[in-house]
Amino acid sequence: MSDTNVSPTELKVILAFDYGTRRIGVASGNTMSRIAQALCTLECKQLHTPWAEIDKVLRDYLPSQLIVGLPYNDDGTPTGMTAASQAFASELAERSGLPVTLVDERHSSREAERELAYLRRSGVKTRRVTHADVDMMAAKVVLERWFSQRN
Repeated sequence: MSDTNVSPTELKVILAFDYGTRRIGVASGNTMSRIAQALCTLECKQLHTPWAEIDKVLRDYLPSQLIVGLPYNDDGTPTGMTAASQAFASELAERSGLPVTLVDERHSSREAERELAYLRRSGVKTRRVTHADVDMMAAKVVLERWFSQRN
């Protein structure tokens, strides 16, 4: 895993993943607009990572960089999911041949829930908020953090 120096003047697609054992949220963005958007949520059947679906997303979007959220407790210590997220990131890098950067995802789900609640109140989002919505919005938050760290 590495962090490549992606020039902000080059248009490069970036994909972010919010890894979980039940679902993996995915978001996309690019280095020109630096705007992240929630893309989809991939279901993990019987706790297995959906590699075929991940491969399809990679083929469809042709990213040059991948981001994976790394969970920590409030005090900065690892959570029960930290090692699993690191293992996912390592396998993602190996399978894709792309650089993968880990980004602290502390409170990303809470930020995602707040954003989704706002979208519901404003009428932009009319159906109820699901766990899948939160996961893909959390991936968006992680990607936004990566963009902001690159200033």
